[in-house]
Amino acid sequence: MKEKYMHLSHAGKDKKEALERLTEIVGILRQECPWDKVQTHESLIPGMLEESYEVVEAINNKDEENLREELGDVLLQVVFHALIEEENENFCITDVMNDECEKMIRRHPHVFLEETANNNGKSIDKVLEKWENIKVQEKGDKSYTSPMQRVPKALPALMRAYKVQKKAAKAGFDWENASGAFDKIREEYAELSECFEENPEDQERLTDEMGDLLFSCVNFARFIGVDPERALYHTIDKFIRRFAYIEESALACGRKLDEMSLTEMDMLWDEAKTKEEPRRNY
Repeated sequence: MKEKYMHLSHAGKDKKEALERLTEIVGILRQECPWDKVQTHESLIPGMLEESYEVVEAINNKDEENLREELGDVLLQVVFHALIEEENENFCITDVMNDECEKMIRRHPHVFLEETANNNGKSIDKVLEKWENIKVQEKGDKSYTSPMQRVPKALPALMRAYKVQKKAAKAGFDWENASGAFDKIREEYAELSECFEENPEDQERLTDEMGDLLFSCVNFARFIGVDPERALYHTIDKFIRRFAYIEESALACGRKLDEMSLTEMDMLWDEAKTKEEPRRNY
């Protein structure tokens, strides 16, 4: 290592030193690395998304070692974006952290404000309700639509739908119970079926009806306490797992998948289902 950078080879003794070390390293990269010096907020978006999803993957895999690494990659992204704004003389990483600290204190009066510091009897629902009320005050919302419009469009569609529906429910625009939400699924399914039977080439209308059906499914999931994003995540894994069983079984018999009939593959699919744990056999 170059002598002028030797001090960066030593790990920080505490959180403050470690963050200062990372910030300095990113600053040097912005000055001396051909790739880093030309990056912008926009060019870094794919990296931020990828690193965030890798954190989720590590959590789902219960891989603590990988989680440590991936959290570091996300932190790098945060520092990088803050440094770009510091170069533009708008704000720096210190401002980012202080703003977040102030927001957390402000939105947790049941913890930090002396007169409400007694948390006995405070339910999670009450805490979340208070959080949302404070957030509305901060944003100066004058309508129920405004919070919906602030839900990021970049979110995965299922997650965005879930959040929008929760905000609509706060205005009382909601079904009385899960049965009403499930009936809506039946209604949207019927409309999609009718559309397909009338004109299976009408992509615009089919897209619209399919969207309505998916939106209704998300709403029902909300009613029964199921995270739709997580539910679909597990179903995709389940599909891959069962598909792998089909291919492995075929290879064990000296066959290739593209040589098998759909009936044969369906039989192996059913075998895969029966071999799984009862809770997954659906």
